Amino acid sequence: MPLFFMSVPMSDLSQLTQSLKSEASALGFQVSGCAPAVTPGTLGQFQVWLQQQFHGEMEYLETRQQAYSHPNFVMEESVSVLMLAMPYQTRQPVTGRQLTGRIARYAWGQMDYHDLIHKRLKQLCKQIQVLLPDARTRGIVDTAPLLEREFARTAGMGWAAKNTMLINKTIGSYFFIAAVLIDQPLEWDDAFESFHCGTCTACIDACPTDAFVAPHILDANKCISYLTIEHRSPIDVPLRKQMQNWILGCDICQEVCPWNRKAPLSTEPAFEPLPGHNPLDLPELFQLTDDEFRARFRKTPLWRPKRRGILRNAAIALGNGADPESIGALTRGINDEEPLVRGASAWALRQINHADATAALEARKKVESDGYVLSEIEGRY
Repeated sequence: MPLFFMSVPMSDLSQLTQSLKSEASALGFQVSGCAPAVTPGTLGQFQVWLQQQFHGEMEYLETRQQAYSHPNFVMEESVSVLMLAMPYQTRQPVTGRQLTGRIARYAWGQMDYHDLIHKRLKQLCKQIQVLLPDARTRGIVDTAPLLEREFARTAGMGWAAKNTMLINKTIGSYFFIAAVLIDQPLEWDDAFESFHCGTCTACIDACPTDAFVAPHILDANKCISYLTIEHRSPIDVPLRKQMQNWILGCDICQEVCPWNRKAPLSTEPAFEPLPGHNPLDLPELFQLTDDEFRARFRKTPLWRPKRRGILRNAAIALGNGADPESIGALTRGINDEEPLVRGASAWALRQINHADATAALEARKKVESDGYVLSEIEGRY
């Protein structure tokens, strides 16, 4: 047990809160803040966003809409929210390699960040129990119906940028947000009320798919991160070219943000890129069976879209590259057991002006029975 916990007067709310923040910092959460567990100020904006169908296929957001209205739906009798930020930026992305795909920075590491952060939150909750034996707590990272970015802003950790990300003056926007709900009072920080994006629209201007309807409003239906992870069906044809070679997530709106130019690198070893993740060899993916894909990616963020989603994205990336060297991999893809993979591979082969690509399409057409895949083979959209 850290020594400072032994000397904290339980009656001193300020010192208690600072002790929790110090422990959080020791666990890798470089920025923290406290906010009251109340109805989030942006709830109305969130509800309008859902009404406009900007959430795409993420139906869980709509079905849990009421739960987002107050932290008590996540943990009853919540009083305080301890908000936490863990930076994940490591090295610069590698670009220019043939037949490779890009993965968003947060997914370069050796494990799913949910697993790592959940472990740290459990440790932090144990320390809270030491100080407050009767307190109830719940650690959260992404999965619970909580508007984390708004609570982080309310806790003084940064401002909501035009690309909807939370930006902190010191660490930029490359960080994970976590929270601990507590049924006890803490010393709450002042909300971050200022706005430091100014007239800059770099993030909006750089988006290849024009996913930003307006500053602060993202249409997930067009967002590359959403399309490569949460969207489980075929991707609309007009968006495919704009996806470039992203196969999981997208960092473009953060890469161009001036506030990330001097953001510090993460010191967390688990976030260091795995060999081959920066970038990822695409033809190799088409050689993996479902079991082999599971064994390689089960503990990483690449598991969320599953093999079928990743291969769909990889096929689109190869199609955008239009390199004849990818025909072998795409031929395997067009004969895959998954219609989603076959369809995307057919589209990709149609982007390559080569006799072998045409031959692969014609051969599959003779045996294909799925209507969607046939439409991709024939170019009927």
